Amino acid sequence: MPEAAASGPGRQEIREADRKGGPGHTVLVALALAVPVTKLAYTVGGGDAVRDVLVGMEPANWPDVLVGMVITDPLLGSVLGVVVSRVVFALFAARGAVPLGGGTARAVRRAALTLVNPIAVGVIDACFFGPWWGLATGLAAFALRQGVVVEHRTGRRRPHHRHERDRAGYVDPGYRPPSWLRRAAGVEQWAALSLTVVVLPFLAFVSALDGQAWTSIVECRVAEGGRTGNDRLIELSREGDGVVGWNLNSGQISNGLGCTSDGSRYVREPWWRR
Repeated sequence: MPEAAASGPGRQEIREADRKGGPGHTVLVALALAVPVTKLAYTVGGGDAVRDVLVGMEPANWPDVLVGMVITDPLLGSVLGVVVSRVVFALFAARGAVPLGGGTARAVRRAALTLVNPIAVGVIDACFFGPWWGLATGLAAFALRQGVVVEHRTGRRRPHHRHERDRAGYVDPGYRPPSWLRRAAGVEQWAALSLTVVVLPFLAFVSALDGQAWTSIVECRVAEGGRTGNDRLIELSREGDGVVGWNLNSGQISNGLGCTSDGSRYVREPWWRR
């Protein structure tokens, strides 16, 4: 029975986790902090170099490291889009966003809740990586929302309210999904958990250690001391008609003029090939 399934301590823990964002919230925050620093440390050499790069980027530009990783790695960007879509939907569903009951208006609202965001995620992904990546990402984001809808409509999961009596009536009495859909909802929960706590962190750290810069590498005319020459710089910011960047030749922050794209973002061999 749905009521019995919803009343156990395991279900209560799941509801509380959903209300707080679930494991996805924790993983996303941890990755947002750890992965960019790991990317910097491996790419530029760690230690003082990381501090110099962060100072050269200025605090407002620090998120550029994470953004650069996401928009240059199709697999990482697509999985991240799917996970964020699922985490946000589960969070709002835990607060009562899934409409219950029959009727055209409620059916349209449910369809909009489950379709609009995956379509948006798919369009964004397609703009960066192409239509097939966008289609796959949108379909995956949509599929991973269906289990949340089924569990909330059957009462297996319920929104967090202040009073228990408010939760008691939160079930769709006219909704009887087929057994295969219930099983699919359970599989969806495990698929979402695997993507969130295993696949996404793995892909993020692979991208952090792949030896590529998170942004463009440019070749510029650099004057340092009495020497003037052409050096490769990881572009950190633009100033006037020049570039402030990490100089891959001298291992320090440099100002470059007359910069042209290097055409490659590779700085060193990936960690697993060293």
